[in-house]
Amino acid sequence: MTKKVRTKLKTNRGACKRFKVSASGKVRYRKANRNHIKTKQSTKRVRHAKANGVLTPQDGKLVLVMLRT
Repeated sequence: MTKKVRTKLKTNRGACKRFKVSASGKVRYRKANRNHIKTKQSTKRVRHAKANGVLTPQDGKLVLVMLRT
């Protein structure tokens, strides 16, 4: 008898570096426009970019597949 061996699925490394999963299962990400050339941007835009974003449940499911969790 031979055993069927399932190959391990690889994690998408780009997604792994960009997204984190919270304890409740929400997918968090870092917003863009945070690092430089902020003089052109309004104060409100810079302030809102500081907060981490949360993906919608639909997009979160796609990212979880890439992260293989």
